[in-house]
Amino acid sequence: MGRLSTEPRITRPDDFYEALIKAHRGLSDEQSRQLNASLILILANQVGDFEVLQQALNLAQEDGVARD
Repeated sequence: MGRLSTEPRITRPDDFYEALIKAHRGLSDEQSRQLNASLILILANQVGDFEVLQQALNLAQEDGVARD
């Protein structure tokens, strides 16, 4: 079973954040949601391991995702 790494591993995190914000600039809320969904699926495919992805989902839910 794979294990989720929570240690910082992003090279050039500030550059990535800037690119992410730039990619959303000028998009409607719906287009922004579609971009996020597409990015999530692309990155999930890169990870590939279902157990790791499930751990990531669990962590994201624990980190205070607002629920109605």
